[in-house]
Amino acid sequence: MNKRILGLALPNIITNITVPLLGMVDMAIVGRLSADHIGAIAIGTQIFNLIYWNFGFLRMGTSGFTAQAYGAHDFNEAVRIFVRAICIALAVALALILLQWPISLLSAQIFKTSHHVLQLALAYFFVRIWAAPATLGLYAIKGWFIGMQNSRLPMWIAIFLNCVNIVCSLVFVLVLHWDIRGVALGTVIAQYSGLAVGLFFLIRNYGHLFAQYTSAFHSRIAILKDSLKWSEMRRFFKVNIDIFLRTVCLATVFTFITAASGRISPQILAVDALLMQFFTLFSYIMDGFAYAGESLVGRYIGARDGRSLRLSVRLLLMWGLILTVLFTIIYAICGDSILLIFSDKPEVIQSTHPYLFWTLIIPVCGFAAFLFDGIFVGATASRTMRNSMFIASAVFFIVYYSCKHFFLSHDNPDVATWNNILWTAFMIYLALRGILQALYLKKSVYNQVTN
Repeated sequence: MNKRILGLALPNIITNITVPLLGMVDMAIVGRLSADHIGAIAIGTQIFNLIYWNFGFLRMGTSGFTAQAYGAHDFNEAVRIFVRAICIALAVALALILLQWPISLLSAQIFKTSHHVLQLALAYFFVRIWAAPATLGLYAIKGWFIGMQNSRLPMWIAIFLNCVNIVCSLVFVLVLHWDIRGVALGTVIAQYSGLAVGLFFLIRNYGHLFAQYTSAFHSRIAILKDSLKWSEMRRFFKVNIDIFLRTVCLATVFTFITAASGRISPQILAVDALLMQFFTLFSYIMDGFAYAGESLVGRYIGARDGRSLRLSVRLLLMWGLILTVLFTIIYAICGDSILLIFSDKPEVIQSTHPYLFWTLIIPVCGFAAFLFDGIFVGATASRTMRNSMFIASAVFFIVYYSCKHFFLSHDNPDVATWNNILWTAFMIYLALRGILQALYLKKSVYNQVTN
């Protein structure tokens, strides 16, 4: 079982490493321009996190449903799941492009910071929004590949996509001097390049599953009708509306953190943007094992194999603990060195040092939340995920505003205390997500299989 877990997790880890690597490269590029550019890329990225995280069900729901179809050897249903997901992805992407101006106005209201930082962030937004069809299409494609127990294809897509992105960003910013718009344009080109590669892999590796539906025009119409039947769409959305609401809470918390950092000061916005890179790196490594959990849990529930289901969950948690210890040690020893990757501005680095201890707490509080998300996605136990996120998010805001009320002077708030309150609330939020899902593991996951 360990071999199977690692066989799925390691390609996913390589896939996920490329994502924070790209963010690190973007941060390193703009970090050599100014502190305002660091804050702007943090806000611009958070705007798209707020948008795309809300549609994360296109990947998570697709992988869970597909894994269960795979476990039951129902490959016709797997094809219908893919068609259903890709149609929804393209419809949502079109809506986002049409609504880009209202989204930009709302973003300007959410992120209260200096005028220059906000203008840079919106310049980034208006270019990158055109990548929406490719980005959401890739959500569906990657989720489907993971559900089909194939984590290598998303790995190659991500490696190619991020290499294109890095090269384009370096050329557009450092050679052509297109500033933050160059970073955004690099992302747009890379997303469409990744979508093309994903479709190529789909045809090459799984074309035989789709062949019966593409041989004639009436067959294509038939697969669309079967995939978009109201009864099937209702089941798809019943699970995914819970994932959507859960992700709305997730995006709200992370958006609030960025917005609150900007309200403290532009300097703290830059500091927290750097600290979040530590969280991002850890989260994407842990998500490699979470994706393995999606594949295996869905597969064993579909196959009605309770013994393998319970064993896979125990081993996933064991690997999570090992990675927690490893990352805590790395952050303790190499924290300063990691900071220097992101920025060469001495004043920003110096301002980050008093808060660097939070990077040691991130792995301890966060590992269970990431792993249980994967386990519950594979089980399509979306209601429990939603309820756990509701509670954790409510506690985050209660802790933040209560501590802010009791420990800060309203006339002259202490910046260090204010930022530490924000990070305290964030760590409690992460830990509570894992604890609540652990309490419901038997009822929501194990009880789906009786043997």
